[in-house]
Amino acid sequence: MIAGIIGYGAYVPRYRIKAEEIAAVWGEEPDRIISGLNIKEKSVPATDEDTVTLAVEAARNALKHSGIDPKEIGALYVGSESHPYAVKPTASIVAEAIGATPNLTAADLEFACKAGTAAIQMCMGLVASGMVKYGMAIGADTSQGRPGDALEYSASAGAAAYIIGKKKEEAIAEIIDTYSFTTDTPDFWRREGADFPQHGGRFTGEPAYFKHVISASKGMMEKTKMKPEEFDYAVFHQPNGKFPLQAGKMLGFSSKQLERGLLTPIIGNTYSAASPLGLANVLDEAKPNKKILLTSFGSGAGSDSFVIRTTDLIDKKRKGITPLMDYVNDKQYLSYGLYVKHRRKLKSM
Repeated sequence: MIAGIIGYGAYVPRYRIKAEEIAAVWGEEPDRIISGLNIKEKSVPATDEDTVTLAVEAARNALKHSGIDPKEIGALYVGSESHPYAVKPTASIVAEAIGATPNLTAADLEFACKAGTAAIQMCMGLVASGMVKYGMAIGADTSQGRPGDALEYSASAGAAAYIIGKKKEEAIAEIIDTYSFTTDTPDFWRREGADFPQHGGRFTGEPAYFKHVISASKGMMEKTKMKPEEFDYAVFHQPNGKFPLQAGKMLGFSSKQLERGLLTPIIGNTYSAASPLGLANVLDEAKPNKKILLTSFGSGAGSDSFVIRTTDLIDKKRKGITPLMDYVNDKQYLSYGLYVKHRRKLKSM
């Protein structure tokens, strides 16, 4: 064990918009969109929610679950591609909101959809070295999609927070090891000042998502000498509902191993929170001594992979957490007009 998960928390806004509602506005066939992306609906932030508020909710849930004093957190990182300020850290706001001591290191991270798992790796290193007692890693996003673009069906909102420590007797899950794979692949980008991202269509699948997720996952399993059948669960980044299922099949995982961690069909792609939320949903039901493969993906492009094993403490501490599905099942649907208002998509000329 390099480090362990001491506590975790999740949050998904209650508002939703159905894929068929978006399709109707743009003259698309709903069935084609839903089957093509395997997305039925997605989460939408309230008008007063942003990456900061989502991150704070997840962080507070993680603290409640862990039972630790927030003043013992020595590092706090927030990974996102929708930080509300271009120059002003999200992490400092979150740290103060949860009652952390000013004597901590904090920073915002950005690497498309894998900034949350990069935050976990940074906390692992600081904890393992003894520089800090606990680190908090958060993946949170209120992701953007240009009106009428394919991203509009998937780009959603959510957050997941993980408290990382190194004492085995405190961990609900041990992080056995981690492995990353990174290249310069121009599949997705948003320039400074642009309201919406762009994507290089033909780069999105094979040279971007699949190359990195497959390479990182294979590298992780080779490093730990483990095979797909040895895992009880596998969670992959989910830009849509199809890619992670295809990646799992290519790697030799069954649909049963993937189903618990696959949330995109019902909440959309929460970007930096996507794979961390999938992991949270797995941990919400996992029994002790269950093995999990977690692999994120961030456009641009890179993947972080982890082997995680739950401990006996996971059952004992389960009462202290708000299950992710409580947020997922508490929902209110919006019309496209209200959705546009919530996402501030009306731009003056």
